[in-house]
Amino acid sequence: MSTPIIQVNNISKIFRIGTREKRNRTFREALVDAITSPIRNLSELHRLTRFDKKQLDNHGGTDQPDTDYIWAVKDVSFDVQEGEVVGIIGPNGAGKSTLLKILSRITEPTSGEIMLHGRVSSLLEVGTGFHPELTGRENIYLNGTILGMRKYEIDRKFDEIVAFSEIEKFLDTPVKRYSSGMYVRLAFAVAAHLEPEILLIDEVLAVGDVAFQHKCMGKMGDVASSGRTILFVSHNMAAIRKLCRHSILLKGGCALSKGPTEDIINTYLSSSSLEKDHIVHLPRVGPEKQGSGLTLSFLSTDNKPKSDYKIGEEWLIHLEFQIFRKTEHVIAAIGLITTDGLPLTTFWSKPRDLLPGKYSTDFLCDLPLKAMTIQFAVGLSSYERTFYYVDRIDSVTISSISKDKQPLRASSSGVLMNYQESEIVQVSNDASSKHV
Repeated sequence: MSTPIIQVNNISKIFRIGTREKRNRTFREALVDAITSPIRNLSELHRLTRFDKKQLDNHGGTDQPDTDYIWAVKDVSFDVQEGEVVGIIGPNGAGKSTLLKILSRITEPTSGEIMLHGRVSSLLEVGTGFHPELTGRENIYLNGTILGMRKYEIDRKFDEIVAFSEIEKFLDTPVKRYSSGMYVRLAFAVAAHLEPEILLIDEVLAVGDVAFQHKCMGKMGDVASSGRTILFVSHNMAAIRKLCRHSILLKGGCALSKGPTEDIINTYLSSSSLEKDHIVHLPRVGPEKQGSGLTLSFLSTDNKPKSDYKIGEEWLIHLEFQIFRKTEHVIAAIGLITTDGLPLTTFWSKPRDLLPGKYSTDFLCDLPLKAMTIQFAVGLSSYERTFYYVDRIDSVTISSISKDKQPLRASSSGVLMNYQESEIVQVSNDASSKHV
């Protein structure tokens, strides 16, 4: 096997936390202050010039080294082969952005080793690497120069960058006057077209509109197919699925697992679901509306809270809601949605005239769904007019094992599992076959 283009070995990063007076200043700042006010800053200088070996020894365990410090990244190791597109997922605060900043050399790791075999371009925050006083045209050349490219190389790609970013009209305007969307368009165009061997992309693409995001996904696919390598951080599971064959799951600064993207996403979503309360408190609306959702919960058929089900297992969705004034023909509805935003089905209650009060209804889910994670939409309506609606609520997981303990044969076999097992019948044999 060839040498990985990215090698990350036991990378850790610690940050100082606390009050403003205890901010993570540089040694130079502490030294200058110590000279001008030695008595006041002697203790602070001592803290910044030492890093207890005990603290570094502790970081491999579960204890924080000090209440003034937090490990944003802790003992993360992985390799990425040339041409791979790897997703990095995890909850907020997992260390995803910090990891990319370390790989981009924006911040130094506290410990560990990184080997990058190629030129790196990164798109981490809107406007990163742009000088606000320079025009879009000037920033294209500035970024290219930072990447180590020659002017003739930038000249060769210049028209493609401008065309992709769709900001030709504002090319000679200082970028400080750009909207966040224009910033992203130009920043991504520069990062993707200046031919880095390694491209690091954070959640920044969420700023762009839907059409531009789709365009970026296509471009990242083109970049990957050309043999370049991408690390992609996103909370958009559909984008991760579409772009990345393999992914890494981070949590609490640690790399929990790396593997096929579908497996990693299911692990992430199921663990997130298990950590939540089985009762989901729905967003409330005021009494000026006709009604509001209250809670949503998921139960086994014997009414026990549960958020992980086997293929073919029946389960219950319990909805509680409130009606504020007399309303005729009320229908409660629950929609099932994939994490890609694909609607699966909607369950409706029987219509009923309701007086003010709290109500509940149960929906039996007996669909033979494949292994997947499901999110929910909740709606209340009267005579086809919806007066309450929320979507992308919580999630439950259908595991890859059926209720009969049979493994799932293919995760791409469709939204619904097929329980038919048709017999194979012989039509003819070779001896009796006739060829025309």
